[in-house]
Amino acid sequence: MRVLAAMSGGVDSAVAAARAVDAGHDVVGVHLALSRMPGTLRTGSRGCCTIEDSMDARRVCDALGIPFYVWDFSERFKEDVVDNFIDEYSQGRTPNPCMRCNEKIKFAALLEKAVALGFDAVCTGHYAKVIEDAEGNRELHRAADWAKDQSYVLGVLTHEQLKHSMFPLAETPTKAEVRAEAEERGFSVAKKPDSHDICFIPDGNTRGWLEERIDLEEGDIKDTSGEVLGTHRGARAFTVGQRKGLSIGRPAADGKPRFVLEIRPKTNEVVVGPKEMLAVDEIRGIRESWAGLPISEIQAFDASDPGLGDSSASFDVMAQVRAHADPVPATAHVNIGEVDGETAREIVIRLGEPLKGVAPGQTVVLYQGTRVLGQATINRAYSLSRPDVVS
Repeated sequence: MRVLAAMSGGVDSAVAAARAVDAGHDVVGVHLALSRMPGTLRTGSRGCCTIEDSMDARRVCDALGIPFYVWDFSERFKEDVVDNFIDEYSQGRTPNPCMRCNEKIKFAALLEKAVALGFDAVCTGHYAKVIEDAEGNRELHRAADWAKDQSYVLGVLTHEQLKHSMFPLAETPTKAEVRAEAEERGFSVAKKPDSHDICFIPDGNTRGWLEERIDLEEGDIKDTSGEVLGTHRGARAFTVGQRKGLSIGRPAADGKPRFVLEIRPKTNEVVVGPKEMLAVDEIRGIRESWAGLPISEIQAFDASDPGLGDSSASFDVMAQVRAHADPVPATAHVNIGEVDGETAREIVIRLGEPLKGVAPGQTVVLYQGTRVLGQATINRAYSLSRPDVVS
């Protein structure tokens, strides 16, 4: 096969490309330039798209004896990931830029270009597994190493995209083994730190970064009874579950810390309360997609030409709301209802165990066993037993 290896400049993509070469594929390496003003050097494990990263990727390709190119995707990245991140926060939601990058850049823009150029697959260093069922349909599954499993951030992949996806690290027991293999191959990236946090905010100060890009106005901080406790510099820079940065100035009556329970962008208010009020047992998601063919309950529902008020059959899942969070048992169904004043599909997920700090804008990924069924963007999350917070 002709394989395009996406080379980030890190150890995982380096070893993934090497294994694709070892498997006998015709491999070409490509590094994605996602910033118009890349830094010269990384700062430890922060930052991305630096000149150092592209040079590291080139050195690996030279060692493997494969061609290497740099493709400029900076405009697409700005529009689909960075601008989306700003827009979501401006509407009081908490987005996941890694999900958008995988969806819009690595497995949309990159894959589209690769297929157009005659490549059969895109190879990445993600820890996830693609398995074919008895009919040859591809399914996305967790990697062998659950500690490094990245199937959550790949939950946005579609049936067509999985046909052209290759993850050579799927069966690797540990990250230590990947580093040891890189060292044996003589790759300079063998001990390079893993990247973390938001790549386009290398100093990690998300609030400060947003304050330069979103119009923030002072507003009220309220408790669950509606009492005004203080003021904030802009509701849109907060996220549900946040504890730091409230600056209320006086403790709660019970002396316990307060957490952000709700963000109201229309009234520019932040509602706070005790940690236990963060617990939710129902999530409603919009803009769902299915990783591989949808399960039978969804296929049957779609074939019925559903209308307003219709629901699919319920199905058992494990629901995960963060990349490294533990999944919890749940039941789910798809419903056609009123969402933000319009008729739309939503996934209704009833959790078997409560989750805390679930924010609109985050992504919920659904599993059955190790298989990724699909994902949706969280629109609402609440406790069915808790009275509504006073407006």
